[in-house]
Amino acid sequence: MEKAAPEPNAIAAGAAASLDRVAAAVGEARTGASADGAANDVSPGSPGASDSPASPDAPGGGASTSGRFLTALALLRELRAELASWEPDLIDAARRQGASWEQLAPALGVASRQAAERRYLRLRPSPAQGPTTGDQRVRAERDRRAADRAVRGWARDHAADLRQLAGQISGLGNLPATADGHLAELRRALGGDDAADLLVPLTDAYQHLTTEHPGLAARIHDVGQHAEAVRRDSRTRRRKPAERSD
Repeated sequence: MEKAAPEPNAIAAGAAASLDRVAAAVGEARTGASADGAANDVSPGSPGASDSPASPDAPGGGASTSGRFLTALALLRELRAELASWEPDLIDAARRQGASWEQLAPALGVASRQAAERRYLRLRPSPAQGPTTGDQRVRAERDRRAADRAVRGWARDHAADLRQLAGQISGLGNLPATADGHLAELRRALGGDDAADLLVPLTDAYQHLTTEHPGLAARIHDVGQHAEAVRRDSRTRRRKPAERSD
């Protein structure tokens, strides 16, 4: 299930509330520290000096001041954790709304689209059983995208075959009603300029063909096998230079 996009106004309100809490705690800690410093500057026997040392438990004493500092530090830790979780969520939301990595770079305080993407991949939580470090996630994401480009390139090289297969399937009139949505997607891709867009609709159509049209289903299966071979080859070729550099 896709994670809901964070609401920018809610993020801003949450950040402001957390910052207010931190600022209040820091201000209180500084006030306490200033008061303690002023008390320590009073010379023995001078007006206002006490004949006995201040108790750590007394108001303004060491225990009270250290407690305020500890509170401020705990709030800062909570805020850092919140910021770490907000940033990748906001980047995801901005990307879904069409923001480019070039546009995100200055907002993230980095100089290039590559640096913006690396920052996002290092901040994003690792999927279960996936790469665990930021650098590994960067490499895995780049490998995935390179494999996708290789598969799309293969599809464009075989555009005539893919279009012929898609045309045959889209013209079938005896498929169940459950196939209507997938056929509509296939026809939409067939009317486009990029044969690579046919790969997903063809794969989706496979399940509707196995009984009545096993020959067409077998051809879709072959397309999938070829695409997966191209994907594996791309990963292998990219892994070898990385292993040499390691």
